[in-house]
Amino acid sequence: MKILVTGAGEILGQATIKSIKYAEIEATIIALNASRAGAGLYWADRYYIVPRANEPDYLTEIAQILGKEKPDLVIVGTGHEYAVLAASKEELESQYQTTILVSSKEVIELAADKWLTHQFLEKNGLDHPLSCLPGAEDKLIKQVGFPLIVKPRVGSGSVGVEKVDSIDELKKAIKVIPHPIIQECVGSGEEEYTAGVLVLGGKAVSSITMKRELRHGNTSIARAEPYGEVNQYLEHLAETLGVFGPVNLQYRLVDKKVKLFEINARLSGTTYFRTLSNVNEIALSIDYLVNKKDVTQPEIKPVDIIRYYEEMIIPDS
Repeated sequence: MKILVTGAGEILGQATIKSIKYAEIEATIIALNASRAGAGLYWADRYYIVPRANEPDYLTEIAQILGKEKPDLVIVGTGHEYAVLAASKEELESQYQTTILVSSKEVIELAADKWLTHQFLEKNGLDHPLSCLPGAEDKLIKQVGFPLIVKPRVGSGSVGVEKVDSIDELKKAIKVIPHPIIQECVGSGEEEYTAGVLVLGGKAVSSITMKRELRHGNTSIARAEPYGEVNQYLEHLAETLGVFGPVNLQYRLVDKKVKLFEINARLSGTTYFRTLSNVNEIALSIDYLVNKKDVTQPEIKPVDIIRYYEEMIIPDS
């Protein structure tokens, strides 16, 4: 079995390789990255340095590697590559007889754009913060008042996110934040959760919710619990969205209602957190897509997990 993992220098790619090794899967791991400065490269059996996803030769290089290595499964390890590979998914899979673990182009675009996400949630009657684009803020202010959240329509984490408490602050934020969306501020940071749902064959096969603490916009501490009803709700949401593979859902729980504010139709920064909580989405995907096994929800291990940094020497440096 051969598994090709892109983005070995990023947290998603590294979480993928660590999850494969954690499950002790007998596979040849081929890692890709845009530079030698990617720790995951040196955990793999072999690696390639490739152009970045926004460079013209990226798909050509990927196609050449697929032709040479003939992997059984391709797992995408950076957010920047998802849109490019989703757009070429059918062609690459057909030509090189492989499977690329990425949702459709339409799903990737919807999840990447917070306004499109808002429209999807509203259309399907799913709870979410009330939202608007610049020009419609007066109506939103009348509905919910201040504070409000202003953030870029496209982006992840806390980059570019501002909490505003007045008209003047709102106007300033709209001017400086690129392509902003304005949202109701719901709940508090103490009520914030991150969840992962894995959808294979059109059906959610696993879900897990984690209470988290953030540091510099990323999860630093998290704990999984068996949030049964919430997970069922999120599974329904992921299936309705039409995801193929993993999806990360971020929300606040307000009066026992899920107020979803971000969808990432991909692996996420907490992928390995979930593996350590006994929900190894990578191993489940390999079993289903490569080994052709039926997979079911694993029992969630309620553990506290902390993220830390580690250093390594680049081989042959």
